[in-house]
Amino acid sequence: MSPRPDPADVRRLAVVGAGGLIGASWVAFFLSRGIDVVAQDPAEGAEKRLHDFIDRTQAELRPHGTNVGELRFERELARAVDGVQFVQENAPENEAIKAALFTQLDALTPPEVILASSTSSLLRSRLVVDCRHPERCIMAHPINPPHLMPLVEIVAGDPEVGGWAARFFAFHGKIPVVLRREAVGHIANRLASALWREAVHLVAEGIASVEEIDTAVTNGPGLRMAVMGPTMLYHTGGGPGGLKQYLKHLGPSQERRWADLGTPKLSPEVQRMLIEGVGEEARGRGIEALETERDAAIRAILRSRRAPIAE
Repeated sequence: MSPRPDPADVRRLAVVGAGGLIGASWVAFFLSRGIDVVAQDPAEGAEKRLHDFIDRTQAELRPHGTNVGELRFERELARAVDGVQFVQENAPENEAIKAALFTQLDALTPPEVILASSTSSLLRSRLVVDCRHPERCIMAHPINPPHLMPLVEIVAGDPEVGGWAARFFAFHGKIPVVLRREAVGHIANRLASALWREAVHLVAEGIASVEEIDTAVTNGPGLRMAVMGPTMLYHTGGGPGGLKQYLKHLGPSQERRWADLGTPKLSPEVQRMLIEGVGEEARGRGIEALETERDAAIRAILRSRRAPIAE
């Protein structure tokens, strides 16, 4: 096996499934970091969708220095991964499809090439069962949109491979976390799903509207969570004694809230309430307009986090 390149020396990679939302966003990100990208997707219209996405987002990205990577599009998988140093896979979120694709990628690439999946909920162990070199297969889950959001969640079967991937993403400005063991939904999606489950429960029970719940999140805990995680927030909210004091005095009230959280079902009626509610909150804005608004706010938050705190 040839030696794996240093993470800083990766100059050419493939993004498989580049015509979808996540794949296209990864392509835009890697290009902005000066990496040559071979984008692959067999779907009809995928190349146009990819170029449309890059055209829309290129103004948002500040290239790494003045070096912008070159883009090539391929429909055929074998041609796309020939000679690349890293692969980021973005096929549909279907275990059978992704497992078959990993088996193909494993056969088409040298064993030193790391194969990464953007899967948001599937387990690594289930995707690599037929691979000859499963140790080089990882989950590298981004947060939508990957070209802006810094987090990448890494699940690896080999600590050396996980460490290499963490250094690779960190070198290119991402913030990687390496899970100690695999879990459905990794970290971020499990937390987001827990919050949304309760939001759906509040709607289903008639406690608040979709817009009122979204407003409560973005102007309450969501605002604080942009700068600190939930456990640190409870630590700072515990007074001079921190988390120890909080747990002593308010731990029982926390348990009462946990006990009262809902377990809603996405019945046709609840789905109707959610769809109508988000439509009212959007006030006629289409998905593209909402994405533009979202991305502008994300960029502003990221800039504020990098700026020094004013005296």
